[in-house]
Amino acid sequence: MALSGRHCWIIFLVFQAPFFLLSHAASDLELLLKMKESLENYGSSLDSWNSTTPPCTDGHANWRGILCYQGKVWGVKLENIGLQGLIDIDALKALPYLRTLSFMNNSLEGSWPEIHHLVGLKSIYLSNNKFSGEIPYRAFEGLKWLKKIYLSNNQFSGYVPTSLTILPRLIELRLDGNEFTGQIPRFHPLNRLRLFNVANNQLQGQIPSTVNRMPASSFAGNERLCGAPLESCTPKPSTASMVVALVVVCVAVLVIGIVVLIIHRKKNGPCQAKLGSPPSSMDKGRLRDVGDESRRSTRSMSPSDSRRADHLRLSFLRDDREMFDLQELLRASAEILGSGCFSSSYKAALVNGPTIVVKRFKQMNNVGKEEFQEHMKRLGRLSHPNLLPPVAYYYRREEKLLVTDYVHNGSLAVRLHGHQSLGEPSLEWPIRLKIVKGIAKGLEYLYRDMPSLIAPHGNLKSSNVLLSESFEPLLTDYGLVPVINQELAQDIMVIYKSPEYLQQGRITKKTDVWCLGILILEILTGKFPANFLQKGKGSEVSLASWVDSVVPEEWTNAVFDQEMGATKNSEGEMGKLLKIALNCCEADVDKRWDLKEAVVKILEVKPRDDDQENLLISYDSDAELISST
Repeated sequence: MALSGRHCWIIFLVFQAPFFLLSHAASDLELLLKMKESLENYGSSLDSWNSTTPPCTDGHANWRGILCYQGKVWGVKLENIGLQGLIDIDALKALPYLRTLSFMNNSLEGSWPEIHHLVGLKSIYLSNNKFSGEIPYRAFEGLKWLKKIYLSNNQFSGYVPTSLTILPRLIELRLDGNEFTGQIPRFHPLNRLRLFNVANNQLQGQIPSTVNRMPASSFAGNERLCGAPLESCTPKPSTASMVVALVVVCVAVLVIGIVVLIIHRKKNGPCQAKLGSPPSSMDKGRLRDVGDESRRSTRSMSPSDSRRADHLRLSFLRDDREMFDLQELLRASAEILGSGCFSSSYKAALVNGPTIVVKRFKQMNNVGKEEFQEHMKRLGRLSHPNLLPPVAYYYRREEKLLVTDYVHNGSLAVRLHGHQSLGEPSLEWPIRLKIVKGIAKGLEYLYRDMPSLIAPHGNLKSSNVLLSESFEPLLTDYGLVPVINQELAQDIMVIYKSPEYLQQGRITKKTDVWCLGILILEILTGKFPANFLQKGKGSEVSLASWVDSVVPEEWTNAVFDQEMGATKNSEGEMGKLLKIALNCCEADVDKRWDLKEAVVKILEVKPRDDDQENLLISYDSDAELISST
């Protein structure tokens, strides 16, 4: 049968299509190898960058520091490997799907790289390098997708480029630790900036009103800057008038403080539990109280007193951990991670061992030794990827110690509410969804393996969720309801802030579900549940009431945390998760979802819709960038 010209052309395309795809992949490979040639001092870090292996295979990255999606290179992340040399922008600009670049914490040098050629770029991270010289005032023109710019701790000089002020999607800008001079340019009054830092430069003049809502630390180290949030630009009053005013203010504050303290003590008693309290600062210290008691016991202990020796011994719950004794623990230097009515947490670095976390509990002295030991063994047998298991414990009637592994990435509370002060990027929507799913799985496991407990967790909140290096959530402080002093539990545990307890004085199998719903709302809104209480709006359930009062059409702008970096093709899935949270927070226990239904619904939520074109364009999450590598 004779073939027409049309049929021949179709056959030609069918047979040639694979070669077109291969040539595209080869193009990415060649371009990245060309960029590699401009870099120096990478040692063996880039051995995977070779001509025999493509950088991406489907959604999997074969090369270190390369981010892939469906076989396309969308990100380059080469951090902390001592890179020197220059960035070859000419090679990178030919990568059509490139959306994010990160070369932080290296030794790259030279003048400003001409990133305006990378028109699809959405985030650029060049902090902690040796770039120098002036940045052209038009350097950012045409980069309409750019959202995050990190240039901290280089040697850039001259004026802050005015083209920064016209970036329509810019939400994070860090220029601190450079040598910029002149005034801060005026950004649009409706700018979307959530993070802005120009500290430790040589800037001068009045801070523009369009950025003066930022904290004073964002402008520190510029002696000639003035205006809110720093000191006024008007001449300072005389010394005499300042002294008089200061004395008056101090007396007034002292009187008010005394009155408030008296009222607070009368009304609130010794402790009040809060949901999602802000992370506390860290102080240096040692476990002195326990150490003093142990040393006193050691001095009075005879060599034959084995019962006394057992009293000073740590009880280990896991066989896969290096063992150490209490004296080693007490010799370790410690940092206070947090302190409250329930417990105090210390990060302890053992002299010849790992870094661990020690929690001191003083509200467990009504529990007998055998009962406490049996419950600790029960917790030690639990094993799930989303639980942080106890490693060891120490029993003393007056207080208890629980030892766990140290998790470097910190708590969810810190990453949600303190990332700016730490200089960390915000958590974007895909990572927040991953965290919610992990929390749900961990809670489901607790319900399954501790069915006798009415509230298997009992204290679920953002500060009791730690994050691994890949942003996998790890639940902590779970299963402690049976061993805490019941007369103080209502002031300490989160479950006792639930509607059913506040209204009816009871805890149910759905109370942990309420805690889960409040936590999901905190993750989606970026708001502290406790802030509603501090503002006099009632109990923590007001966070759910506030969300429920906003019509769904306004959720995107009024409810969702603007730092999530959501795009149009993910708002539907975000809305689904918000509705799930509200069903978990239902004040009527009979109408509230049970945990099984909540988990099923949570696991059905997707990071985004199936619009792959939009997905590729919007896939710039620096949080995913971290976890993907």
